[in-house]
Amino acid sequence: MYLWIKAFHIISVISWMAVLFYLPRLFVYHVENKDKKEFLSVVKIMEYKLYKYIGVPAFWGTVLTGVGMIALNPDIFKSGGWIHLKLTVALLLIAYFFHLSVIRKRLERDICEKSGKFFRMYNEVPTVLMIIIVIMAVVKPF
Repeated sequence: MYLWIKAFHIISVISWMAVLFYLPRLFVYHVENKDKKEFLSVVKIMEYKLYKYIGVPAFWGTVLTGVGMIALNPDIFKSGGWIHLKLTVALLLIAYFFHLSVIRKRLERDICEKSGKFFRMYNEVPTVLMIIIVIMAVVKPF
């Protein structure tokens, strides 16, 4: 059972990361094309559907399977500090995901003042967090 949950966890994480990487890129297109109303209406729909129909289910799949793996193997907390760092960074990734929702709603209402440059930089956050999470899960350096 554990390996099935782990497989679904990896599938969910991959789907969720796709959203975390692509949504800020859509935000770049959004803010850099404010004057193109038809384009903007399409991008707003893309942002909404990406977040709600892919991001939210993938997020819940990731969280629930992660909790399931911990429930089936609670001794993992005795394996070293790597799991604590991994979970802490995962919480930061969750906060980032919810912040993307806040930004998306502000963009939807045309009240976001962030620039394309900001979103290009902000788009690097999930990459850095993902690198830390993968190293903790695979290498387990602590």
